[in-house]
Amino acid sequence: MECQRLSLPPLSAPGEVVTFYSYKGGTGRTMALSNIAVLLARRENASVPVLMLDWDMEAPGLHHYFEQHEERPGVLEFFEACRQQLERISLETPGGRAGGQGGGREDAALAQRVLDAIDWQQYVVRVDQGSPLYLMRAGRFDASYSERLAQMRWDQLFDTCPALFRCFADTLAQHFRYVLVDSRTGRTDSAGICTTLLPKKLVVVFTPNRQSLEGVDALVTRAIEYRRSHEDEQRPLLVYPLPSRIEMGDGAQRAEWRRGDVHKGIAGFQPMFERLLRTSYGLPQIALDSYFDEVQLQQTKTFAYGEQLAVRIDQGGDRFSLTRTFEAFLHWLTGGYFPWQSSREIALLGAISEARQALQAEPGRAVALPLARDLARLGELYRKDGRSAQALDAFRQSVEIRVRLQGEEHPDSLACKSGMARLLRQLGKLDEARFLEEDVVDVRERVLGSEHPDTLAARACLAQTLLLQGELAAALLLQDAVLATYTRQLGGEHPLTLEAMDGRAATLLRMGRLAQAQQVLGTVVAARERLFGAEHGDTLRSKLALAQALGREGDLEGARRLLVAVLQAQERRLGGDNAATLATRDLLADIVAGQGDWAGARQLHEDQVAARERTHGLDHPETLMSQRKLAEALLRRGELDAARSVQEQVLEVHARLLGEDHLDTLHSKKQLAGTLQQQGDSEAARLLEDAVLSGSDRLLNAPVTGHADSVLDGARHLQETILAGRASGHDVAEPDTLGSMVSMLQGMIEREQYAQAGELAEHLKSCLLRPGVPGKLRRRGMAQLKRMYKLQGDLNALLALQEDEVQALEGALSEARIEQR
Repeated sequence: MECQRLSLPPLSAPGEVVTFYSYKGGTGRTMALSNIAVLLARRENASVPVLMLDWDMEAPGLHHYFEQHEERPGVLEFFEACRQQLERISLETPGGRAGGQGGGREDAALAQRVLDAIDWQQYVVRVDQGSPLYLMRAGRFDASYSERLAQMRWDQLFDTCPALFRCFADTLAQHFRYVLVDSRTGRTDSAGICTTLLPKKLVVVFTPNRQSLEGVDALVTRAIEYRRSHEDEQRPLLVYPLPSRIEMGDGAQRAEWRRGDVHKGIAGFQPMFERLLRTSYGLPQIALDSYFDEVQLQQTKTFAYGEQLAVRIDQGGDRFSLTRTFEAFLHWLTGGYFPWQSSREIALLGAISEARQALQAEPGRAVALPLARDLARLGELYRKDGRSAQALDAFRQSVEIRVRLQGEEHPDSLACKSGMARLLRQLGKLDEARFLEEDVVDVRERVLGSEHPDTLAARACLAQTLLLQGELAAALLLQDAVLATYTRQLGGEHPLTLEAMDGRAATLLRMGRLAQAQQVLGTVVAARERLFGAEHGDTLRSKLALAQALGREGDLEGARRLLVAVLQAQERRLGGDNAATLATRDLLADIVAGQGDWAGARQLHEDQVAARERTHGLDHPETLMSQRKLAEALLRRGELDAARSVQEQVLEVHARLLGEDHLDTLHSKKQLAGTLQQQGDSEAARLLEDAVLSGSDRLLNAPVTGHADSVLDGARHLQETILAGRASGHDVAEPDTLGSMVSMLQGMIEREQYAQAGELAEHLKSCLLRPGVPGKLRRRGMAQLKRMYKLQGDLNALLALQEDEVQALEGALSEARIEQR
């Protein structure tokens, strides 16, 4: 074992610092770090320099895995030397302080001065003569070790020189491709340094139990928040969960602790990390299915005792080995990938990168065509994941390569165009989708014939686009032709025939031909139940469509029975928090509310809020929408206090995340104002409504941005509703309210929004004709009403208005004569 001072040259590019942390002991954290270090040092013909740092000073053990028992200085002695340097500099500095009071640059300069004065390489030892693997021990375990460790005040060291630990990590990263830090457990100062200040990546090792998961949740949240909120620490921190000690023989418990079990009060580590990472990184939705399918360290008897390195003993790497799991984990950790990227995506990205490099070296069809294939596969994967921009870019590149090398009419070019058209349809780019689909249909009809399976599939896709464009008759014509061919060629119960019937039913629903749609869907449901089973995904999808058709026709009880059956099946097969389950529960809640069963609706909405809080987080728009619906159900049941509490929570989140004048915030204020009014708190309700009117004014007068029309329409509608409500709620409307309504009507007329102006005019007319309205205000309002009717050419409405005006005037004169008598 080498004991002499090392001399390590700097790397051409800096490496990265990775901390391994566990909240509790006994997780196998040190074992995992040791095995991963060995695998990394073997890479590139055993030329990758790797350093292990044992920062678990209260219970050091990393040296045991490498039989490094010689007493020598380590992490503790190194930072003792740093402390002495800071004390010396403090004595030499006027004012007696070494640092901690200056800005980031001054702190960094001080830290670098301290590190330059200490030869860090004397604290590092090589532990493998076959690869560049090195260790910095926890320290020299002599009789004074415990006392010296107790005297090391990490918080004081940080206060004296905040940049010291960050600069220390940067110094090591200049000489090692990977610096792996074995952190202290729990919530300690040294654990905070290891997880917050040192790393670029944080590996969280845990066993499936509540203590471990709750501790990890809090630690990761705190570390990411620190990085985000401190000006000198604006560096990314990537988190990689690593479940350990997983018992492979008990599949039921393994599934419970991974996915969660509501009835047993088990949250599940996958939903927890999905929520944690989504919230921490501001992502709309992520899934860790592929990651945790590959990354779980299994419990094995062989390595349960002693300090054995699995990757040195078990080098076969079969699917049951720890080595295989460690290697799978490294695909994510060292490949620059996030845990929410699937193994399939990683493989495709790797193949695409290799193909691009090969094309630069030697262009040719042999490389370009597989590249086009993998780009199309990547585009389809991104489409299913909802990453539309990335999917469209991949499809465009694939189509370009195919067309250039194989021509417009090659089957592969057409298949790639079809995939791209499907994505464009999902994105609402219907004209582009239709252009591609018509091209594909034309080529396939000409080359393959009108009844070839590929032609029929292309025509069915074109029909879907026509349906979305509102060309219902054309869509139905295509679907009828496709369905007739499938029925003749394949029979009435072939899966393709049933799919065609499904599409035809969707068009019939859009056309309002509900009875026909129900008949078709009933046939599809019955056939799919026979072929696939009552709980098959396609069967459930058809049942959902049939339930919606029944609901639209007014058969709410029939719709409810179907939706209950679908929901129960989805909860059993997919889980209560699955996206499809959530969508079905939403539909069922709407049907139940439509029946007036507000107790049932309340229960469904409560379940929905709880599920969305678990999967999306408290602040997600879908969670807030479920809370709004819950508040509505509570209001309908007369539970005003509970409804008010929910609405106040929603308003707080909207105001905090979106701002006081965002349209969603204004809607939340208006809804809360309505509840306050019902509770008899008219003054508070009035204040909220005034805030909505002011915020709407600011929106209407703000510079035009994207989605301006929908925002402006929403702001105007809010104002109309509030003003109309105030006007109709009094015998004599307040002049300010009437004046605002007249101004709003004038604006609508000038913008030629006659439909909206007509709705407002009905409210305004009845208010203006009431006794007690100031004459000048009445004349101004009547002038705008007459102007609107003239511009619309509505002579009947104009004459009726004039008659109403005369009658109101006569009524006012009669009242005046009575009063004089």
